[in-house]
Amino acid sequence: MTAVARLGAQQLKDSVGALADLLVDTVEGGASVGFLAPFDRAAAVAFWRERVEAVSAGRLAVWVAQEEDRPLGTVGLVFPDKPNSRHRAELVKLMVHRDARGQGLGRTLLAAAEAAAAAAGVTLLHLDTETGSPAESLYLSAGWTRLGAIPDYAATPSGELCPTTIFYKRLGVPAGDA
Repeated sequence: MTAVARLGAQQLKDSVGALADLLVDTVEGGASVGFLAPFDRAAAVAFWRERVEAVSAGRLAVWVAQEEDRPLGTVGLVFPDKPNSRHRAELVKLMVHRDARGQGLGRTLLAAAEAAAAAAGVTLLHLDTETGSPAESLYLSAGWTRLGAIPDYAATPSGELCPTTIFYKRLGVPAGDA
């Protein structure tokens, strides 16, 4: 059974190595999550270590889907620090290990982040994802609204520039009014 839990700062710090392995697998699998190949474990460890302070300060929330001691997926919410934007958050780094894909884990992580955001009073979520990626289909099927695509916005792990699609989702608003 896969359990999804929000990590506190100490839990994140304790999980850095295992989360680094997940991040390396994600990049090696071709997902455009901000890194170029070859991507080594030391860089992945550094990425997660840099997130601990943001979690501690409440600027970032991270959920992990775990089976025993192995993280199979993760997702984060970044909370803005400006007074005029505290009603929104950015969904970031939705990752599922290649061995666990196709089992609904991405949808489970997405639902956990959305529910926590709504409980925290967030009424608007936004994200960007590689156009044409499996993630794009996930967001559409989960009720997110496609805003548009920006050409050559990011590079794939192989370095090829690709378009990125921007999505948003209003929380606590009936679907017809979104």
